[in-house]
Amino acid sequence: MEELNMGLMTTKIIVGFAALFIIVILTGRTSIYQLTPFHLVFVLVLGEFLGNALYENDVHTLQFLYGTGLWLLLMLAMEYITQKWNFTRSFLIGDPAIIIRDGSFDRQMMKKNKVDINQVQSLLRQNSVFSVREVKYGILEANGQISLLLKSPFQNPIKEDLNLPAKEEVLPIALIIDGDIMQDNLKQIGCTETWLRTQLNIKGYTSEKDVFFADWEPANGIHICPK
Repeated sequence: MEELNMGLMTTKIIVGFAALFIIVILTGRTSIYQLTPFHLVFVLVLGEFLGNALYENDVHTLQFLYGTGLWLLLMLAMEYITQKWNFTRSFLIGDPAIIIRDGSFDRQMMKKNKVDINQVQSLLRQNSVFSVREVKYGILEANGQISLLLKSPFQNPIKEDLNLPAKEEVLPIALIIDGDIMQDNLKQIGCTETWLRTQLNIKGYTSEKDVFFADWEPANGIHICPK
């Protein structure tokens, strides 16, 4: 058995890791739920290419870099094409499909998109819907997820429905993360480290290093999670 060149393999791993990182940054997809079938196949083929190249001493670093770079360029070219010309999106990415209408499954659309009733019921349950009769429209997205518009009786009431006064929502600001003070966030709310440490002392903490997480909002003040 041919002995592996550990230095070459290490270089390939670093290059492969960097390539995958660049792909995620350039394509803007950080979750598997954002992957369309086309993107999933691309990642699987790239992973297979990387796995095979690692254990082949005959595949040198430049060859490996060329192959990875070419595959990345092809992916980016497809991204550009689908963004530039609308008519290519249906073929390369897919179109949303309405598979539920007025509480009934559209069998023709399900057949066209190659999904069965068990898969659709599973998607409904993942969205906390346990009966198709609750659904006005169910749209199968290109990434395989389902978007739902519930019938009026099954929608959660909002404040307007209950004639309750609306109040402005305020985004809490993180001030301490893992014992470190977020200086930019502290400046954003117009406060100083002295003020923050005073708030910590009031809550019984002697240092920010004792705090795992702390955030602040005007209505409720500071909230602290200790380490």
